Amino acid sequence: MRIAFLGPVGTYGEQAALQLLRLESLEGAELVPQQGIRAVIQAVADGGCEAAVVPVENSVEGGVTACLDALWEHPDLAIAHALVLPIRHALLGSGPLEGISEVLSHPQALAQCSQWLAEHLPQALQLPTSSTADAARMVAGSRFRAAIASRQAGIEHGLTELAYPVNDAAGNCTRFLLLRRGPRGRSGPLASLAFSLRSNQPGALLRALACFAHRQLNMSRIESRPSKRELGEYIFFVDLELPPQADNPAAALAAALEELEPLCEHLTLFGAYPLTNLA
Repeated sequence: MRIAFLGPVGTYGEQAALQLLRLESLEGAELVPQQGIRAVIQAVADGGCEAAVVPVENSVEGGVTACLDALWEHPDLAIAHALVLPIRHALLGSGPLEGISEVLSHPQALAQCSQWLAEHLPQALQLPTSSTADAARMVAGSRFRAAIASRQAGIEHGLTELAYPVNDAAGNCTRFLLLRRGPRGRSGPLASLAFSLRSNQPGALLRALACFAHRQLNMSRIESRPSKRELGEYIFFVDLELPPQADNPAAALAAALEELEPLCEHLTLFGAYPLTNLA
């Protein structure tokens, strides 16, 4: 079995993939690094890999828009499992801290460490990369460049730990999804779906969300993304908590979707699935 993840080796995506493989009893699977989140999802959508692990939401910077957009473009994919991974960034390099004039990392990681960088390296130029581990690879051997990445990435690329932790929020964590092709689950503590509305009228979104509210399905997240077709048209991504103590949470979800569908131009359920929290 081949599992795509955001590479190269040493990324938080690889850490999440290893944890999810253990949780799903897939320890013998081959991890296949990809360049960029869209490439990760495309690898499983095209059939080159049987599954993929992607970040979907960070507790500091919010939703990972590239993941949300790619999920909407590939409604045949199903979410099989979610994992919340604690994120502890390190500043890694080959030279002294006082000589650093450039800091490289994924844009999300740079944003998660913006306050620390402003206080300790205010003059350093911040350069975005495709992943944190790729930043670690690019700064190896440089005396004036440093990377924000995991401690594991520093070990992989022979870098010195200049500072740790450097993330602004101590509770920084990211939710990763294990994606597969095939049927979408209807049972589990969390369900994810996305929809676009038929009309842009007062109360249209309220009527849609009422489908969940009067069935006591709590929204743990709602996020909008432009449809990319015209200004003012949006796609709404929703996570619903399906309480295990309810009489039949799967039936409640099915009934909510049945009521919601006539209000929507497009409606996609990505699945109900287990959630593991390591944070």
